[in-house]
Amino acid sequence: WQQGCMLQWRPGSKNEVIWNDREDGRHVSRIRNVDTDETRTLPRPIYALSADGKWAVTADFARIQNLRPGYGYQGVADPFRADKNPEKSGIWRMNMDSGESELIVSLAALSEIPYQGRPLTDQWNYVNHLLVAPDSKRFIFLHRWRVKGPDDPEFAVNNGFVTRMFTANLDGSDLYVLDPSGFTSHFIWRDAAHVCAWTKPEGRESAFYLFRDKTDTVEIVGEGDMPVNGHNTYLPAGDGREWILNDTYPNGVRRQQTPYLYHVPTRRRHDLGHFHSPKEYVGEWRCDTHPRSSNDGKLVAIDSPHGGTGRQLWVLEAGGIVG
Repeated sequence: WQQGCMLQWRPGSKNEVIWNDREDGRHVSRIRNVDTDETRTLPRPIYALSADGKWAVTADFARIQNLRPGYGYQGVADPFRADKNPEKSGIWRMNMDSGESELIVSLAALSEIPYQGRPLTDQWNYVNHLLVAPDSKRFIFLHRWRVKGPDDPEFAVNNGFVTRMFTANLDGSDLYVLDPSGFTSHFIWRDAAHVCAWTKPEGRESAFYLFRDKTDTVEIVGEGDMPVNGHNTYLPAGDGREWILNDTYPNGVRRQQTPYLYHVPTRRRHDLGHFHSPKEYVGEWRCDTHPRSSNDGKLVAIDSPHGGTGRQLWVLEAGGIVG
């Protein structure tokens, strides 16, 4: 539930919104026309939408909830709870008009792709964090696995998993391991050919790195200026590549979270504020700021419980910084 119902505008539409829901013991998604109130139901939930609004890619939210509680949805049983690498679970592509869907990447297939020279068929496999490229041709996802399953008494909710980052065509073909390090965390497409991600490539320090898709080309971004992991996106200002919107997790005894803007060409960082996260907001129940911008890049919205009234949505001015 960290990601909510994923309510968003359907790309390319002026009057349709989409969100995830639950119906008759299964996860679905709803599309509503805000002008007519007409609502239709698609047979699968969404995880990410293509920029042309034609396709959704999605994962198995029940399995995510089993293997990384807080990131899936409660209320629907996982039929593959006892399976480490099921053939009928993984990533689906769904037509946004017809609702037709197909399994394009299975967990069984992913488990056969070697990591450090060995397959992962003896591990508990799942996928998380899907995102379609800006040109709608490829998408990215994180393949994760654990030694311990959800019913093991030594199962650890917030650690114990390893991660690698894949890209693929929107039909699941041409799979490519973009970051094989095992440490991939937050990421964003900069453009159709580059991905900026927090990770720790072999022999290098943990930092944000820029990867060129389907190549070994990787370079550090904001070295020393963005020293901790955060929820990074590119601001839709300038050429769309020069401003990174990011944040921090609670720091120090004061538990301050800091959303900020980082100007890549000049290496200047602009903090947008420091927001206290009460100690009750930890683990699965934490409230990350998850900064995101308006379409013109002049406003930034964050989630924060600092005001004493629980989790709230706050809007910050950024126009004076980005111009």
